[in-house]
Amino acid sequence: MKRNNTFGLVSSLVVLIGFPVIFLIVSFVTGNWRFFLYSLFPSFLAGFSTFVVTKQQIKKEKVS
Repeated sequence: MKRNNTFGLVSSLVVLIGFPVIFLIVSFVTGNWRFFLYSLFPSFLAGFSTFVVTKQQIKKEKVS
């Protein structure tokens, strides 16, 4: 796996898991759950699309 693919995979997982966790902590501290709710869809959209593209690149790299 190339370095770019590794970076893409790690960044997509950080966006998918890390950002919602950060906003969950902010929501716990402030008591305002809108932070968490409004962060779920954008982080899923960005993280999942990057994850799919990265997995396709890794699959192409293994075939060739």
